[in-house]
Amino acid sequence: METFNHNLSSLFSQLGLNNSKEFIESFLSEHHLDQHEKLTEASFWQPSQKRFLKESQEQDADWCEVIDQLDALLRK
Repeated sequence: METFNHNLSSLFSQLGLNNSKEFIESFLSEHHLDQHEKLTEASFWQPSQKRFLKESQEQDADWCEVIDQLDALLRK
């Protein structure tokens, strides 16, 4: 069984975004989710990014934990 080390940096890379610490911090300070807004419906994602996030959650993929972490960080 293969194990993966998924973290915010690897998630940003998977989403096709810059995965540097500085970019992630900037992204988190510039983007926010409203209380009832779903992560996968946020306007700042490209369609392919929304699809990846949604499919990962629906399939309970290895990415779910770090996606949940990103969701929480965008609500602060």
